[in-house]
Amino acid sequence: MEREKIIFLRNFFLRAFVVGILFALFYFIATLALWNNYSPWLAQWFKLDEKELGAVTLNFFANLRMVIVFFFLVPALALRWSAKKF
Repeated sequence: MEREKIIFLRNFFLRAFVVGILFALFYFIATLALWNNYSPWLAQWFKLDEKELGAVTLNFFANLRMVIVFFFLVPALALRWSAKKF
């Protein structure tokens, strides 16, 4: 693979990682700000109590972290390592 292509892909994955972190922060702040507003609504629509809603929310953020780190950060770091070898 050419060095320019490796650098382009590395920059792409690093930017995707940063955007993913920004979206995760937005989701976290929105969740904290709107918890009292949407938890009764979700309890009514989806028959979730607050304990189950907390577990679903925690599961969402854990999965989001895994996707951001392993789909974006790890390939970016691997490409950075590969770009230094050329």
